Amino acid sequence: MKLIISNSSPTPIYEQIKTSIIEQINNNELEENEILPSIRNLAQDIKISVMTIKKAYDELEKEGYIKSIQGKGTFVSPKSNNLIRENAQKEIEKHIESAVNIASMYDISKNTIKELVDIFYESGGK
Repeated sequence: MKLIISNSSPTPIYEQIKTSIIEQINNNELEENEILPSIRNLAQDIKISVMTIKKAYDELEKEGYIKSIQGKGTFVSPKSNNLIRENAQKEIEKHIESAVNIASMYDISKNTIKELVDIFYESGGK
């Protein structure tokens, strides 16, 4: 597992770790049931507080990306359809937000945007 952490980033370090692990899971760089480094080992490797790593791991577990098994370690969770769907929806939301921002800049109406979505949806996105 490779993590790139920037001390100069406005994003908290635990969030950078969390985001990096999520990206690696989504890109299949970290595979289902793959063991992750222990909190302590990862903290030593990247010279970050154990509490920071724990916070990142806790959030990842809460969101279903990883699972901890007492006495065995922390593993990448099998991908669930709900998690995959949630990620897809987040991606769509980013694009919609961008489209709405552009529409606002050029005074394009909400109805026009809705019509465009209908056209693209009916054509299967082609």
